[in-house]
Amino acid sequence: MVMILLLCLIFFITILFFIKQRAWKKSNTIPSPPGLPLIGNMHQLGQYPHQSLRSLSQHYGPLMLLHFGTVPVLVASSADASRDILKTHDRVFASRPHSKIYDKLLYGSRNLASAPYGEYWRQMKSLSVLHLLSNKMVRTFRDVREQEISLMMETIRKQNSSPINLSKIMMTCTSDVICRVALGRKYGAETDLKELTDRLVRQLGTFTFGNFVPCLSWIDWICGLERQLEKTANDFDEILEKVVQDHEDGDGGKADFADVLLTLQRDKSVGFEVSRMSMKAIILDAFVGGTDTSSTLLEWEMSELLSHPECLKRLQEEVSTVSKGKSSVSEDDIQDMYYLKAVIKETLRLHPPFPLTVPHVSTEDVNLRGYHIPAGTQVMINLYAVGREVATWGPDADDFKPERHLNSSVDFLGQDFELIPFGAGRRMCPGISFAAVLNEVALANLMLGFDWQSTEDQTENNVPESIGVVIRRMFPLIVTASPAT
Repeated sequence: MVMILLLCLIFFITILFFIKQRAWKKSNTIPSPPGLPLIGNMHQLGQYPHQSLRSLSQHYGPLMLLHFGTVPVLVASSADASRDILKTHDRVFASRPHSKIYDKLLYGSRNLASAPYGEYWRQMKSLSVLHLLSNKMVRTFRDVREQEISLMMETIRKQNSSPINLSKIMMTCTSDVICRVALGRKYGAETDLKELTDRLVRQLGTFTFGNFVPCLSWIDWICGLERQLEKTANDFDEILEKVVQDHEDGDGGKADFADVLLTLQRDKSVGFEVSRMSMKAIILDAFVGGTDTSSTLLEWEMSELLSHPECLKRLQEEVSTVSKGKSSVSEDDIQDMYYLKAVIKETLRLHPPFPLTVPHVSTEDVNLRGYHIPAGTQVMINLYAVGREVATWGPDADDFKPERHLNSSVDFLGQDFELIPFGAGRRMCPGISFAAVLNEVALANLMLGFDWQSTEDQTENNVPESIGVVIRRMFPLIVTASPAT
């Protein structure tokens, strides 16, 4: 009897799938790869969706329609298509689709990244931009950045040219910076925060049947996903609740995010209520978003430089020349390091930490590049494909060549859609200034302090990537660092 009911359910879903496919085909001519009943195009994503979607776009074009289960998903893979979505029709695509995972892990999607577009999101955006991530606040944490980068350099120095796990060292540095900025102090082994952060980021990228095939959401429960999400959410909430409580019991003399948020809550100076849950959601957003992306970018920069020794040498010469005999690089020095900025842009082009943007969703019907897009359609920008678009970057688009940026005005601040690793439009990452200055000064100091050698085979062009939302190296970067001569 159970088998008969299951077969009937599969038959019903198959019929529904084909009806929806026919409805889309009648009203749209958007290129679309053929899908399978029930799962649509999900089988075509593979382990590395950003790479698979780029390959599909080379056949079906820069704007293509896929179906993930019963959900229509529009994928943009070019600068022009991205501009139309994130600028021309930015308001229509400014919201986020509902996600069970976001609700579980991110305080009911109360964080800035996943909150639906509306009054609450506007309030949190205003709070973050004006009070937490303003240029004034970025300057406030200069001492924190310099202290933690100095500790990173000392850690490397103590290895005495022995092989070191540079990935781990850079992760510790960025994590400690973000901890002090967002949480008020470093949280070490007593919380095992790195393992917890890795777990949360991994789960944010987990596929759920409930999001794409609602009638099969019971499979998520059987697989234990619900319990895993609940545990991660509770573990993080325990830490964040302690952080907020410690700040409430403290003297309020700090300037970290938790203190700022508590002050705004007490003074009611922002014109709306800042709930305790919203505070924890914003702090979680800043910590998880800032830690993983910052260390990932540094990791890819060092990987590319070690694979291209001529670029490494040129950057070291620039840093040494501008620093004029100093033992460390200050944030004032990096303003004149043009090749450094070119290396960073080129790395962001080839290795955006989030190669696929957090999905957008259309809130009303819209005409996009001549196609009718119904309300409720999810949209993803493949930043990996945009950064390697041959029409923009030329036949050597897959090659690491920082020189291409030296005489170019293209930047990653959200105005040039050829290079939007932090997104663009209303939902652009508001922490871009903080991330940029931390990355610049950290990379410059690594260049000034040491001569680097990789333990990897430098003839290997394609470094294996990790699996997940944030794309790191599959394996840690192991190097030797001898004092610079």
